[in-house]
Amino acid sequence: MCLFFLLFLFCHISSAVKHSMKFYITTSSGLQNVSEFMYVLKADDVEVTHCDGSNKIFEIKQDWVVKLFNKNPQLLWEGRHDCFMRLPLLFKSVIYSLRQTIQSEGAIVLQCLLGCELDETTGQFSGFLHYGYNGEDFFRLDLKALTWIALSPQASIIKQIWDSDKDRILYFKNLINHFYPQWLKMGLEHGRSSLMRTDPPSVSLLQKTPSSAVSCHATGFYPDRALMFWSKDGEEIHEGVEHGEILPNHDGTFQMSVDLNVSSAEDWRRYHCVFQFEGAEDRIITELDGTLIRTNRVKPDNLTVPVIAAVVVVVLAVVVMTTAGGCMAHKKEKEAEDSTELPEATNLNTETNTAH
Repeated sequence: MCLFFLLFLFCHISSAVKHSMKFYITTSSGLQNVSEFMYVLKADDVEVTHCDGSNKIFEIKQDWVVKLFNKNPQLLWEGRHDCFMRLPLLFKSVIYSLRQTIQSEGAIVLQCLLGCELDETTGQFSGFLHYGYNGEDFFRLDLKALTWIALSPQASIIKQIWDSDKDRILYFKNLINHFYPQWLKMGLEHGRSSLMRTDPPSVSLLQKTPSSAVSCHATGFYPDRALMFWSKDGEEIHEGVEHGEILPNHDGTFQMSVDLNVSSAEDWRRYHCVFQFEGAEDRIITELDGTLIRTNRVKPDNLTVPVIAAVVVVVLAVVVMTTAGGCMAHKKEKEAEDSTELPEATNLNTETNTAH
């Protein structure tokens, strides 16, 4: 139970509306050079801990979690024990059961997505548990009916077997309904300064070529519960707009882009890029101004120096070639004169010798 204590300890507030946590477990059998058991704990898509049970690696990714474990060494010991021993054995038994019931002889990859979500407005707390089998949806736990919902034909074959394991179902029910709220409070208490922070983005306008779309790029913001869109005359528009995904940065913040295809530059000032955190009233509004666009194309004014430099290089090359050509011509003329005089001298000597 300690792993799930640590797991839901990190359920936290990430926006003004909802707070989420996702815990990924991957176990496999029959694959070479792949760890048989791993898990990653993410709080609002920010990695908190990482476990590689096969290689005995347990990494803590957040400073406030390090401080928490320093104050509670028993929690750290339990987390490592779950990573290295308890959970690998548990999921190994699940894979063994799958081989016996589904009769799979090839490689098996079993994934488990376990998480929690808290609606701050209503105070409603909910949990979820999904299983994946070889990259496909497999099972989902119905916490109200206390049964497993089969999501594939293979899952339907063993649904009755999983439903008959009432102890495991009740175990998850008790965790979600009774223990999770307590662990949520502890997580907020120890990680409030980090989990509750709001980092505004740096917004830039980017364009590759004059004919390409203008990209509104926001980066460095936290949390990832954010919206960004293009507006025209104060109204959100959808035509000619392409939204990108929210992606994580290496420092735990996030980035996103929204592209706009606009033809006439005369209407640019009617367009604005709007960034807003979910549930927040404040907005960051950036006007579509050509002077603010960052691009990697070379402007005509910047071509002056390279052109002059190129002309100088060409002139110098011509001078060098001309000089070299003159030297070669002079050398050949000199050699020609020398070759003409030498036979005359020889003839004179010959005549002189003959006269004697």
